Amino acid sequence: MNLEGAVVIVTGSATGLGAAVALRLAGKGSNVVINYTKSEAEAKATAAACEELGTGSLLCRADVSDDADCRRMAAAAVDKFGRIDGLVNNAAQSKIAPHTDLETLTANDFMSIFSVNVVGPYQMVRAVAPQMKEQGKGAIVNISSLSGITGSGSSIAYAVSKGALNTMTMSLARALAPEIRVNAVLPGVMQTRWWREGLGEDRYNSMIERYADSAPLKAAGTPEGSADPVVWLLEGADYVTGETILVDSGSHLGPSPTR
Repeated sequence: MNLEGAVVIVTGSATGLGAAVALRLAGKGSNVVINYTKSEAEAKATAAACEELGTGSLLCRADVSDDADCRRMAAAAVDKFGRIDGLVNNAAQSKIAPHTDLETLTANDFMSIFSVNVVGPYQMVRAVAPQMKEQGKGAIVNISSLSGITGSGSSIAYAVSKGALNTMTMSLARALAPEIRVNAVLPGVMQTRWWREGLGEDRYNSMIERYADSAPLKAAGTPEGSADPVVWLLEGADYVTGETILVDSGSHLGPSPTR
């Protein structure tokens, strides 16, 4: 896909990885739909930064767990730009809950997390697919997680939701081919505001240090580093669909063997 002049919706793009993806896309000449639910000031700043790079942006407050909001966001993109070329399903929800304490998660926690992390991407895909099909081409990237493979992460509910998203990526890749490609990027631990605020400064720094020490590449991820493969899957992966790409500094390999 030629990203110059393309139109890409990035859900959850006020901060973190979503904002990094939006800025990468704007830098390549794409018009970007900036989506948020609560972080309005940050979303406006991201939209302004995209426009400073010379491209168009559309600010859209919408909850991806609400089907009507998903359809409204897709319609707004078409109304302003006339097309939808790409979708990045980045919006996500979690709860920090120790895996060993099963009482920390309720049924409502599971339903809330799944409504954003699984149902939300499905509803967004359903909202944009007709326009992409009509155009004859489109690309979708789901932001999953290493947790979806290892069962680790902020909570069991989060890990399970990302495992479901990985499976759904393959199902949708089959269902929407040949016009629409569907892939997923699976970051490991990233240095983000969400982790820092959730854990507190000391626990956050300790987690990042432990992760970097155990990963073969000796680094924890950043939103900017994880944005690059997302952009590649939109722009340069014309023969790739149904793939889940790990971006975790090799953490899934385990510690490097002693030499």
